[in-house]
Amino acid sequence: MIVGVGIDVVHVERIRRWSHIEGLYDRFFHPEELAIALPRGEVGILSLAARFAAKEAFGKAVGSGLRHFALREIAVLNDSHGKPIMMLTGAAEAAFKDCGGHRLVCSLSHERDNALAMVIIEG
Repeated sequence: MIVGVGIDVVHVERIRRWSHIEGLYDRFFHPEELAIALPRGEVGILSLAARFAAKEAFGKAVGSGLRHFALREIAVLNDSHGKPIMMLTGAAEAAFKDCGGHRLVCSLSHERDNALAMVIIEG
């Protein structure tokens, strides 16, 4: 049974500008996300934008928005086949459990100017 759905879109330029602000990437992204994305240049910026959209979509899906957890507590990675997966820790994991979540599905897309993510929480 679906207990939550969230969708979000991010303008890629917003994430690109953050590269010029010391510590901002570290505030919003898990270290593993940054280690994978940043060496990839422009493709990595697109990837970070989609991952940021996924984090915001997760907040919508759990119904709390981003108030009760840090975005760094969510790592949006890829499995061995390239499928996006969300790894939750701390308060983000607690929010997932509190909303009755047992399974998390995430889809990402990006193209030049925009990145989009959808998150479905199944109970």
